[in-house]
Amino acid sequence: MFAIAVAAASIDQLTKFLVLRTLTPGVPHPVIGDWFRWYLLFNSGAAFSFGEGATWVFTCIQLAFVVGIAVYSRKVVGGWNAVGLALIAGGALGNLIDRLFRAPAFFVGHVVDFISVGNFAVFNIADSCITVGVVCFIVGVFLEEKRAMRHA
Repeated sequence: MFAIAVAAASIDQLTKFLVLRTLTPGVPHPVIGDWFRWYLLFNSGAAFSFGEGATWVFTCIQLAFVVGIAVYSRKVVGGWNAVGLALIAGGALGNLIDRLFRAPAFFVGHVVDFISVGNFAVFNIADSCITVGVVCFIVGVFLEEKRAMRHA
């Protein structure tokens, strides 16, 4: 789980590093027409820019997720659950690094977002890891429940 989380956070930070070196904030760069584009933004809030005035709250939540999953990881049963929680932790860690070390200041930094699909929110690799991680975890919960019912 540790390796998956660190890999997810590392890939997230690497892509943000590259994007910050190559893109201009607020200028769309079409990849597949106007449907898929690179679009660099700095987000102080959560998904869909929700809670922009509460950056410190999201920092605390992400920190709690990373620490909580690290502590709970020894008790995880099932591959789907492990991968899911590791991806969630890695995504939270990737965005936490932004909140801790990016402008405007420590603990209230803005997250680098750059993937834009259709009219959906602009997001990043960390956000994708969290989303895929939640899906994997839910699948794992259902599989564990099904397995438990078979053995009951």
